[in-house]
Amino acid sequence: MSVVYRKIPKQGLNKQEFEQELRKIGEERYHDKHPFHHLLHGGKLNKGQVQAWALNRYCYQSAIPRKDANILAKTTDVGLRREWRHRIEDHDGTETAPGGIERWLVLAEGLGLERDYVMSTRGALPATRFACEAYVNFTRNMPLLDAIASSLTELFAAEIHKTRIAGFLDHYKFANDQTLAYFRKRLDQAPRDVKFGLAYVLREADDGEKQKRVMDAVMFKTDMLWTQLDALYHAYVEPGHIPPGAFMPEDRRPA
Repeated sequence: MSVVYRKIPKQGLNKQEFEQELRKIGEERYHDKHPFHHLLHGGKLNKGQVQAWALNRYCYQSAIPRKDANILAKTTDVGLRREWRHRIEDHDGTETAPGGIERWLVLAEGLGLERDYVMSTRGALPATRFACEAYVNFTRNMPLLDAIASSLTELFAAEIHKTRIAGFLDHYKFANDQTLAYFRKRLDQAPRDVKFGLAYVLREADDGEKQKRVMDAVMFKTDMLWTQLDALYHAYVEPGHIPPGAFMPEDRRPA
């Protein structure tokens, strides 16, 4: 069932009004507001809890190029494919340059996690795996406009990366130029992606029905991100119910 965030007239909002409505979604629903992130960025988590976050977040990082490949497969527009495919290289890297997935593995190793264990996702929470696969399936099954719109949470990401870098450097011993390279790189990459994705959506969502679909897609993505943090909080903070087979922290010292 479609969820309508704001009442939109049949003819749609003008581009400025529509962009304002999209940004309101981030102001109210983006996962920078989740209690787990407040603890993480404020230096309130121990090493095991930060390890759990990095390990589970890898599931999302590894899902990103898969969802982008789904988007590429949907379009016959050469220009769109040419613009979008750099996103896969941004995360997968090339033969000569590491990508975001490799930089995330460096972060995980800096926290004392074994690379092969992280890549296997065996220790990830079931809710994390389900949420990430839901995202991949969304981009596979929904129309091109909806699939592209689901990436627009990038609109809200710059501040969380800045907050995370500052918080990690202030509070955690593992934080250094190597382990934080993923976030620093996204400060350069994300604005480019946002510019193209937002322009595409504002152009293509030219009536009320399409604008509602775009907003639903953005809300789906914010829910998907929030779900991952709910699972982490429930398993590793309060009440501390770690499901069978999931990562079990051994080190409760400061990270």
